[in-house]
Amino acid sequence: MSKATSKMIVCRVERCLGCRSCEMACAVVHSQSKDLLEAVLEHPRPQKRVTVEPVGGHGLPLQCRHCEDAPCIMICPTEAMHRASESGPVLIDQDRCIGCKLCMAVCPFGVISVRSDGKGVIKCDACIERTKAGEEPACVSACPTGALKFVSVEELMKTVRRIAAGRAAESLAKADQEAEK
Repeated sequence: MSKATSKMIVCRVERCLGCRSCEMACAVVHSQSKDLLEAVLEHPRPQKRVTVEPVGGHGLPLQCRHCEDAPCIMICPTEAMHRASESGPVLIDQDRCIGCKLCMAVCPFGVISVRSDGKGVIKCDACIERTKAGEEPACVSACPTGALKFVSVEELMKTVRRIAAGRAAESLAKADQEAEK
């Protein structure tokens, strides 16, 4: 996902309680009313675009990764799957979606779902309206433990390099200790 999107949602699994607050916030922000109490009475009911899966003793929220070379965009016969801009998230034009589900078949993360009316598919849109307004995606804002973060690719890469350097230093120190024995 290097240059395709400038920010992405990441999860620190060790912090996820599996509370599903992210799922609820996602459904509410994509509801007609944008209000929890009203959303539960809407028909059709609002659908979440993030799913928390159990991983060990933690949860792992899964949502669209907005792949740089998105297979869902490449396979879509009607071009319903698209990006509004080169650096934007992968979106669905519901008016063009014919519900063929080819995108579901090629999604490497399994995060595209059938709409409740069965007439198309839904997936995470990175809360494009919220992010355009300078807000975080709803799932990130709703996470009570800060397990979900909305970070720039550059910030993520700095963190990855720092972790890798720390692990390398630990390995070298351990090797030095063993060599001294």
